[in-house]
Amino acid sequence: MYKNLRWKLLVVLAVTALAVWSFSPPSQKIKLGLDLKGGLHLVLGVQTDDALKLETDTTAAQLQSALKDESVTVTTKTIDPTSFEVDGVPAASDQAFRTLADSQTSGSYDRDARGGGAYVFKMKPNIVVQRRAETVTQAIQTIERRVNELGVSEPVVMPYGARNDQIIVQLPGMSDVARAKEIIGKTAVLELKLVQAGPADRATLLAPYGGQVPADMDLVPDTSTAPGSTTGSFYLLQHVPVITGRDLRSARTTTDQYNAPAVSFTLNSDGAARFGRATASNIGRGLAIVLDNQVMSAPRIDGAITTDGQITGRFTQQEASDLSLVLRSGSLPASLTYEEQQEVGPSLGADSIRAGILASLIGLALVTAFMLTYYKLSGLNAFVSIALNLVILLGFMSYLGAVMTLPGIAGFILTIGMGVDSNVLIFERIREELETNKGARQAIAAGFDRVFITIVDTHVSSLIAAGFLFQFGTGPIRGFATTLFFGLISNVFTSVFVSRALFELELSKRRAGAAVSI
Repeated sequence: MYKNLRWKLLVVLAVTALAVWSFSPPSQKIKLGLDLKGGLHLVLGVQTDDALKLETDTTAAQLQSALKDESVTVTTKTIDPTSFEVDGVPAASDQAFRTLADSQTSGSYDRDARGGGAYVFKMKPNIVVQRRAETVTQAIQTIERRVNELGVSEPVVMPYGARNDQIIVQLPGMSDVARAKEIIGKTAVLELKLVQAGPADRATLLAPYGGQVPADMDLVPDTSTAPGSTTGSFYLLQHVPVITGRDLRSARTTTDQYNAPAVSFTLNSDGAARFGRATASNIGRGLAIVLDNQVMSAPRIDGAITTDGQITGRFTQQEASDLSLVLRSGSLPASLTYEEQQEVGPSLGADSIRAGILASLIGLALVTAFMLTYYKLSGLNAFVSIALNLVILLGFMSYLGAVMTLPGIAGFILTIGMGVDSNVLIFERIREELETNKGARQAIAAGFDRVFITIVDTHVSSLIAAGFLFQFGTGPIRGFATTLFFGLISNVFTSVFVSRALFELELSKRRAGAAVSI
């Protein structure tokens, strides 16, 4: 028995030491959630119609361009985010139009003839659902990359709500709220377009076109013009961009020829090939760098450019750094709206930690007092096993990188209750065995053996419940479920293995036939 007891005690000491090592020092190893560390909580609405409209506009423009190459001149007009109209199809070219339109749009759009050379293309319902879901997923991935580069530890970015178009963002420890919101919500749509004319005022640029913007061009203001203004400096640009932000491989903060902050970028292979062809055939023309529908600069093309370029403008160092960050992380597929915002101060989180620790200590003290009163000296056994349960649980959380939240602290307090419940089952079973006139050693062995299945059964049932809570719950519920899950695992070990080892240790010091205080 003594040899068996020795390895049991070594296992207990090793597990305890490993747990303590996992969360030491606590200030560095234990990761705190938003409610304990303070920070920013946002609920964002994804305007999925923006992504649908962009795809519809792009499809209409590509179809018009392809028809133009086939000498079929038509006009296109976007009706709503999911449909567009093609008008003016010549009767002689109707079959050629149908063939070309089907090859380009049949996968995503249904075509409906309206007569007189007019057709309406409507996005298919299943494609609409798919594109909306893809937009939210892409927005989540983009926001995750951005907040990770902000240096926020353990950010939470996940779908939220029943509408399937909301995102919850939690940034623990984030103090610069304004900068975080700017970076998260910035669309950062980068386009490089050939300059047709400009810079000049709106009237001058549109005079050759009867005061209207041509269908294959865009009128874009420069950075000196207020958004939405009809006066100021504008550029008339080719509608179809040479390259976009999707063609970027990387972006970094640099300086321009005047030693002012700028952003340099490198293109991927496909973007570099298209950029090289476009710049080689347009030497001497202006190339506008358009960011979020504003011309940042419009340098002249002096030669073919392939892999590298630079964005210059009136940037501060921080603005250049933030721009390179959002370009590296990719542009958002749709604009975002802030539907809910909560700022949690670090002092409030510290108060929550103190209150949680105090509640845990008071709970442990009251439970210990009850166990000592009702089960006499065996109550000390329960105290040690429950205390080790909390230590091992904390080690689990720290080693696996789980984030501690306020609901998680509630899970710690619940763990104390589960530990008491398991010890009560064991102690009552031992009492029953003692009442049959068995010796202390035989009663303890029989008590643990016969209650083992009951403890495993109840804990497995609770583990299943914890798994469902984690799978289908949101942030706070997941924090509670995580603590509950690991608390159940550690409780089986301490209530069955540790508690039994402590009883055997106590009995090993007594003579045969000695009674146990329970």
